[in-house]
Amino acid sequence: MDLEAAQQAVTDLLKALGKDPYSVHLADTPRRVAEAYAEMLTPREFTMTTFPNDEGYDELVLARSIPVQSLCEHHMLPFHGVAHVGYLPGERILGLSKLARVVEMFARDLQVQERLTKQVADWLQDQLQPLGVGVVIEAEHMCMAHRGVRVSGSRTITSALKGVLRKDPASRQEFFTLVHAA
Repeated sequence: MDLEAAQQAVTDLLKALGKDPYSVHLADTPRRVAEAYAEMLTPREFTMTTFPNDEGYDELVLARSIPVQSLCEHHMLPFHGVAHVGYLPGERILGLSKLARVVEMFARDLQVQERLTKQVADWLQDQLQPLGVGVVIEAEHMCMAHRGVRVSGSRTITSALKGVLRKDPASRQEFFTLVHAA
């Protein structure tokens, strides 16, 4: 990311909005905004840790309510909520923290929720090669809450299913039941 160019863009935006970017209150705003976007759009690196499935575990592994926050690519406003990510192990099992890391990796970008959901599912399917993957994301979009229709509290739900969780009705139902269990 070009922080200097981002700072200049924020300065120009403030001017276009009729604000004085050099006033006491706004003088440091271009730097702060540029650094905030750099932080929000840069995923932390991680190493995917997997282990042999020596025990032959063949039931669903699900991490519910993983916090997710991203920026809508259409308005550059935040959306936030939770992701529920599960997989049916094959030959390898995944270090559980990695489910949250994968969500974060794709969320730290200008995004649409539909793409984010699919990217998480595709990446886990490709990297882990489990029997199936399921991802559900529930999020509130500030582009709906603070502009346009101005509907606060509305949550958008998206899902992506791969392998057995898509093809087998019983496995699919188990995934959705566990996602919504109290």
